Amino acid sequence: MKTIDVVRAYHDARFSGDVAAAVALTGTPFRFESPMLRFDDAAGHLAGLPDFLRVVTGVDLRSELYGAEEATLVYDVHTATPVGTQRTAEHFRLAGGLITSITLIFDATPWQALRPAVG
Repeated sequence: MKTIDVVRAYHDARFSGDVAAAVALTGTPFRFESPMLRFDDAAGHLAGLPDFLRVVTGVDLRSELYGAEEATLVYDVHTATPVGTQRTAEHFRLAGGLITSITLIFDATPWQALRPAVG
């Protein structure tokens, strides 16, 4: 599969709550890093997804950039929380057609008070 196919399938699986499909698109080694969390395995990274999705009311993809083994998505996550809409950038690295690294970039300040409720 091409980078665009893998990354879009991961994005769609994650925001639809399909943890198994998202994990299937990741390779080994795997690294996730965000302002609030770090994981060295996809299952650990996605374990809190159901809690997070309980507050997500929608996602609007604003920009997609793809290379041979990397991609960047910029999207707005709409939530039913005091945070409201969170602008997010997500950078992916791939090897062998699987995602090996994700760096999530967003302003974590408004999430600090809500962290216990959303995982």
